[in-house]
Amino acid sequence: MNIVDLGLIYYLEVLPNGVVTVDMTLTAPNCPAAGSLPEEVRSKIKTIAGVVDARVRLVWDPPWTRERMSEAASLELGLFG
Repeated sequence: MNIVDLGLIYYLEVLPNGVVTVDMTLTAPNCPAAGSLPEEVRSKIKTIAGVVDARVRLVWDPPWTRERMSEAASLELGLFG
């Protein structure tokens, strides 16, 4: 399951100079991935051709809910219906 389908990406901006900014959230503030996932996202973005820097901000507003998930993610996780 990817973080886009899970509804964790709130904002994405790609500037002409190759700087990418992402606002993302987690399913809960005490999520075990809180310490590692934003840096992992930043590292993955920086591997894309043309990207010179990536800035990932962890945000909590609005709070994440299951409704933010794609239909495919809900089906895969058995949460749809």
